[in-house]
Amino acid sequence: MLNRRTMLAALVATTASATRALADGGMSRIPAYAFSFPALSGDDIRLAAFTGKPLLVVNTASLCGYTPQYAGLQELWSEFRERGLTVIGVPSNDFGGQEPGGTSEITETAHHQYGVTFPIAAKAVVVGAKAHPFYKWAAEARPRDVPRWNFHKYLIGRDGYIAEVYPSAVEPADTRIKTAIAKALADS
Repeated sequence: MLNRRTMLAALVATTASATRALADGGMSRIPAYAFSFPALSGDDIRLAAFTGKPLLVVNTASLCGYTPQYAGLQELWSEFRERGLTVIGVPSNDFGGQEPGGTSEITETAHHQYGVTFPIAAKAVVVGAKAHPFYKWAAEARPRDVPRWNFHKYLIGRDGYIAEVYPSAVEPADTRIKTAIAKALADS
């Protein structure tokens, strides 16, 4: 029969081992590729379709001072998509009520005003208890790097995990973003 001390030591060792495994990317970590977004067009944007390729996921808004970043995101998409990058816009009304419209208004801004051709999701919640599962996953993975405004950028590496995070003020054409994308594309 085991004594209490032996049982406690075994329990502590097992817990420590499981905690280390999780911290080191162990068994319960799921990649971004496990998620999907309803598309603005009505289909689904299944991130699994991009498995092994980097993603730039950006919460967007049509009436924001950062809305002109749509043009920079389109430039990134045009520059890097042939090498494997996918940019995904996720319209959200979470910050300042700056995405109040529906599908037609979002389409007008993204596609017609800025010429966006990368995938755009349907409007989603990106912060808080009702956030889209991708954004809950990202907040759990990087709690200090959650969106605080529109045009917050998550770069997902080929492994399906967050490689870099860029706040709203960092323009898509910023050297830091382009360098990180090039590195993510080069990683195998």
